[in-house]
Amino acid sequence: MSRRFLDLSVALETGIASDPAIMLPQITYFTHAMTAPQVASFFEGLKSEELPGGEGWAVEQLSVSTHNGTHLDAPYHHHSTMSHGQRALTIDEVPLEWCFNPGVKLDFRHLPDGHVASAAEVEAELKRIGHDLQPLDIVLVNTAAGERYGEPDYIDRGCGMGREATLYLLERGVRVTGTDAWSWDAPFSLTAKKWAETHDPSIIWEGHRASMDIGYSHLEKLTNLDKLPANGFTVSCFPYKIKGASAGFTRAVAIFDE
Repeated sequence: MSRRFLDLSVALETGIASDPAIMLPQITYFTHAMTAPQVASFFEGLKSEELPGGEGWAVEQLSVSTHNGTHLDAPYHHHSTMSHGQRALTIDEVPLEWCFNPGVKLDFRHLPDGHVASAAEVEAELKRIGHDLQPLDIVLVNTAAGERYGEPDYIDRGCGMGREATLYLLERGVRVTGTDAWSWDAPFSLTAKKWAETHDPSIIWEGHRASMDIGYSHLEKLTNLDKLPANGFTVSCFPYKIKGASAGFTRAVAIFDE
């Protein structure tokens, strides 16, 4: 039996629209030529030009949020408590058992930007693809945002998963979900318009806040979901272990046994 891998992660990079302006990552690149004096400084009397090719090492300095690039949110990101009052898990505490499981893709690309998906829509999509949801299935939502990553309108694109839809998954044992959009919830810019009409705070981040009832993690800024079948693959999404953090970078991958 052979294995095929599909990369579900975007590259962390500067200079593209991937987050709101106040949250964009910055990467400073130090080339081999730039760092030759740095390497030589460890060896008394060594001159930079005496190194092979006069080169040091390549190094990058990052100024980033744990939510830049493809990442896994911990329940702690959603609220200080989860599962009806328990202390919320930070990313270094998320069970590894959550992060390597059969994957399921819901195709919601047809839903309009800002739409808040319901439990009925999740149930209908599962019925359409003929999937019987199992505990710890990793449910990925393909939205209209995926094809706009890196474009100015990316953070305003795609549907969101509402509280009701999220709880529908969590009540059936799902503990990791994912989206190719900037957020598991509907874009803030579109939710803000509804807020201006209703002044109902319960609509703000309602999918994230479902964690207050049942703790869970979700992936954001996934890519290549349009290349996935509805099921028949495994998702690996182990997060980088950052002490006490609200999220961790991940190289999310779909694995096919063929």
